[in-house]
Amino acid sequence: MKKFLDGFKKDIKFKTAGPGKKLTEDTSSKPEVVQSSSSSKNNRHAPSEGSQMAGAAALARIEQHQRPKVYTSQDVIRNQGETDEPNPTIGAKVPVKDPACLSVSGVYFTCPLTGATLTKSEREVHIKEAILMRFEEDRVEASVMMIHTFNKDREKVKAAVDIISKYIENICKNPTEEKYRKIKLSNKVYQEKVRCVEGSREFLEALGFTSIMLPVDGQEEEEEFLVLLEHSPDALELMKERRDRLQRGEPVRAQLDRQPQAFRSSPNAQRFELPPEFYNLTAEELKREQQQRSELVEKNAMLRTKAMREKEEQRERRKYNYTLLRIRLPDGSLLQGTFYAWDRLPVLFAFVRESLVDGWQPFELIAPGGQKLQEAEEVALAECNLVPAALLTFAWDAAVQADIAAAGRKSPALLKPELLETIRTLS
Repeated sequence: MKKFLDGFKKDIKFKTAGPGKKLTEDTSSKPEVVQSSSSSKNNRHAPSEGSQMAGAAALARIEQHQRPKVYTSQDVIRNQGETDEPNPTIGAKVPVKDPACLSVSGVYFTCPLTGATLTKSEREVHIKEAILMRFEEDRVEASVMMIHTFNKDREKVKAAVDIISKYIENICKNPTEEKYRKIKLSNKVYQEKVRCVEGSREFLEALGFTSIMLPVDGQEEEEEFLVLLEHSPDALELMKERRDRLQRGEPVRAQLDRQPQAFRSSPNAQRFELPPEFYNLTAEELKREQQQRSELVEKNAMLRTKAMREKEEQRERRKYNYTLLRIRLPDGSLLQGTFYAWDRLPVLFAFVRESLVDGWQPFELIAPGGQKLQEAEEVALAECNLVPAALLTFAWDAAVQADIAAAGRKSPALLKPELLETIRTLS
């Protein structure tokens, strides 16, 4: 069993890649792993046999389902070069320009468990494998992550969590009643509500339930039960705490890597060339929409009402999942970041503040057309016409700047040193 797990761990070593680079196996370096305090403690001891068996069992269940093929952004580009037919396995695609001309090489994400940088198509497989590896550190945590992450139907997850919580409550209220410490696996409720949810059995085993074949009244053959053998007062309190962890559990999701980048002042600041990942339509759909829009403009150029124009703008915004924003700073330099189209204005302002040396100072962001964006407004970027790309103007609060000047203070560099170290020139 240990030998099997060792081989499994070797297979999923990842090298943290930057934007545009595919994650590959790397035996010379380790990924940037975000570890809890319990992780470092466990690193000093070999994983227990129980942990190894739990990880192996979880892996075996996952392996029963065929894993999706992992595609990188380069695979998407390559496939589009070979055929004009949309490939549903990869997702929505649009005609691809020369990658060297793109404003950003793609959309990337960060795994919260390992810190690895991932393409959109690599997220699910990587996170699943990272969760399975958590069995060596904390079986309860790993199984809670499995339940909330591996199952897409939130209603089924809630039903399973409710049933498991009921199991635990019955045991805690009736610790001496043997019937509450046994779960018959052929039971209808278990079969319909719990068994169908990945990670549920792993969680019960992490609580201390053990698989045992027991006789059943009126039957010749024995049946499988999950039985909780230990029920000391301390064990019951720990079980309640683990039930609470299950109820508070959330899906593990890869976080959008905003890819902050600084550029020198450039006349190309308003030139955007987006990669396929930004689009929400297939190439065929996009081509058909462009053709229909051109015909409509020709026929109704003088007849379109304001409502018609707004409706068309809404359709246009729905074509994109992400947006690429640039902020022109007072010295002419540019700050660039990637956002979800439905991110709210406070997210944009927070990104800018985190990139500035003096982010505490009040400032304004002005959208194309002169519209002043309000930091406190919970409005989506798409609703502000900032999708799929836009150039905004940054301006310090005039009154604060006047006070600084009157005090004889000289403003430092705008952007943080780590951004200036990688500043580039727009091509």
